[in-house]
Amino acid sequence: MRRLFLFLFGAGAVVMLAAVLPCFADEVAVLTNGFTIQHHRREVVGELTRLYISADGASFVDVPTADIDHYEEAPIPADPPPAKRANPAGAGGFPARPKTDLGDVVNQASGRYRLDPDLVNSVINAESGFNVRAVSPKGAQGLMQLMPATSEQFGVKDPFDPRQSVEAGAKLLKQLLTKYNNDVSLALAAYNAGEGRVDHDGGVPQIPETQNYVNDIQSKLK
Repeated sequence: MRRLFLFLFGAGAVVMLAAVLPCFADEVAVLTNGFTIQHHRREVVGELTRLYISADGASFVDVPTADIDHYEEAPIPADPPPAKRANPAGAGGFPARPKTDLGDVVNQASGRYRLDPDLVNSVINAESGFNVRAVSPKGAQGLMQLMPATSEQFGVKDPFDPRQSVEAGAKLLKQLLTKYNNDVSLALAAYNAGEGRVDHDGGVPQIPETQNYVNDIQSKLK
């Protein structure tokens, strides 16, 4: 079973006995940070809410329940585009908060570069914990922790924009996989430690952080 663990603010949780909440139609979970996650059903697992993103329950994401603002019915594909709908303004006439479906963002970028969406999700989780405003001590930014030089290389204007960050990160992953003949371990090591270090060492560098990074991501892909 493939499992995707979403720790939006870097917080872990102890898995407890699950209490299933009935959900008979597809829903969209709207998070407090404006993101949305479409799912088929949900259940509470300790302090987390498990959102099943595949109909067979094989793939799911765990989200801190406190980070879920509310649920909405999933949009029907035949509906007219948002521009043709009623006034999108929120309460009091203010514009409604824009929503970004992370699943769509990842799936679209993964499709363009023929990547496994689970791989992209796992890299995002390892890099930023799905925090779009994440900044590392070394200056890496956004969901996929792009360094300023990398952002410039891939034409990223706003490294904190989810779509731009995931697009550039997915493209970089594809380039690394191509360079290392689809060796996921080497591609991940290069994403974390840099191509120069991987090339110099002739494999995954003997750096604890990089080795843990590679092992952690690959364990989630099995």
